[in-house]
Amino acid sequence: MVGTMHAWQAVERGHEVVQIEREAEARGASLRNFGQIWVSGRAGGEELDTALRARELWERIGARVPGLGFRAIGSLTPVRNPRELAVAEAAVARPDATARGYGIVTAEEARAINPALRGSFEAALWCERDAAVEPRTAQLHLREALRATGRYTFLPGREVREVVGTGAVRDDHGEVHRGDVVILATGAWLSGLVRELDPDLPVRRVRLQMMQTAPLGEPLTTSVADADSFRYYPAYRSQALDDLNAGQRQAPIAAAHNMQLLMVQRQDGGLTIGDTHEYEHPFAFDTVEDPYEHLTEVVESFLGRPLPAIRRRWAGVYAQCTDTTRVVHRRQVADGVWLVTGPGGRGMTCSPAIAETTANELGW
Repeated sequence: MVGTMHAWQAVERGHEVVQIEREAEARGASLRNFGQIWVSGRAGGEELDTALRARELWERIGARVPGLGFRAIGSLTPVRNPRELAVAEAAVARPDATARGYGIVTAEEARAINPALRGSFEAALWCERDAAVEPRTAQLHLREALRATGRYTFLPGREVREVVGTGAVRDDHGEVHRGDVVILATGAWLSGLVRELDPDLPVRRVRLQMMQTAPLGEPLTTSVADADSFRYYPAYRSQALDDLNAGQRQAPIAAAHNMQLLMVQRQDGGLTIGDTHEYEHPFAFDTVEDPYEHLTEVVESFLGRPLPAIRRRWAGVYAQCTDTTRVVHRRQVADGVWLVTGPGGRGMTCSPAIAETTANELGW
C-alpha cells in the first residue's frame, strides 16, 4: 500500500509512473491487516498529525474510488472496571483529545452506537475519527483508477535487483527502468538489494496472527478494541496506565503473545479479528491456537453471543522502525533512489500521508 500510494501521489501531480511488484499480486502486510484507519492510539505529535492527514486523504480518495470501501465508522474500546476506565479518562484529558474525536460513553450509549455489543462492560472509549477500508481489494481498485489516467503501468512478477544509474534500476528480467526518481517501498522484504543499499537499516520485522469469521448476521457499526490496546498504543501512556499494569495483570496468553483485540467488520459481514506481536527471530512457520481461543473469548464477552465460525486464519509480517517515534524510515540510498519502509502497524493507516510527505520533500 505504501508503494501504491506513492504511485497515486505521483500520478495526481501529473507524472507517469511504472510500479514494479515482486509478486503476481501484492501478498504482504498491506493485505493481511484490519483495514483500519486507526487514529485513536497514535502517539501525539508527528505520528498523530500523519494519521489525521492520512484520514483526510483516505476519505477524499474513497469518494473517488468507491471500491476502497471507505467507511467513517469510528471505534469503541469497552472497559470493564474502574482501572480501565481511568485509562480512558486520562486519554480524554489529553490536549489532542478533540482532534482524535475522543469521548467516554456509558455502556448504554455504546450499545446505541453499536447495538451488536450486548455483552457486559461498564463504559467505552469512543473515537470518532477512526475509519476502515477493505484491505484485500483496496490496491486492486486503486490500480484500476490509476490505469484510467493513462499515465500508470503495473508490472507484476518482477523484482528490482540493481541500481544502474541515477534514477535507474534493473529488474530480474534484465529490463532497465529509468525515471526522475525511484521509490523502493519494499515492505517487510529487507534483504538482497535493500541490505546492499542500506546495510545499517534501522528496521525490524514483526509477525502477527489474525483471523476472519463467517458473516456475523448483523452490523458491527464500529471497529472494536479492548483494554489490552491501552497497553500497546502510545496515546494511552499515563499514570492511570501504570496503575492498570500494576494492579491488573494481563491474561497470561495475551501477555505471552503481546496481544490486543482489534475487530472490524468486512463488507461481506465477516469479522477480521486480531492480533499478536512476535519480535524475536527466527519467526515460527506455523500459527498457534491459544491466541485465537483467547480472542474468541474476549469477543464473545463483548458481543454477548457466540462468535460465527472461523473461516480464515493467517500470519503476516510487517516492517517497523526500531526508533518507534519515527513514522517511517525514509532515506536516499543512491542518486535518484529513495527507500521508504518500516511504518510498523501504521502502514495501512498512514500510507497516503507518508507518500504525500515523500512527494513534498522531493518537490514532485
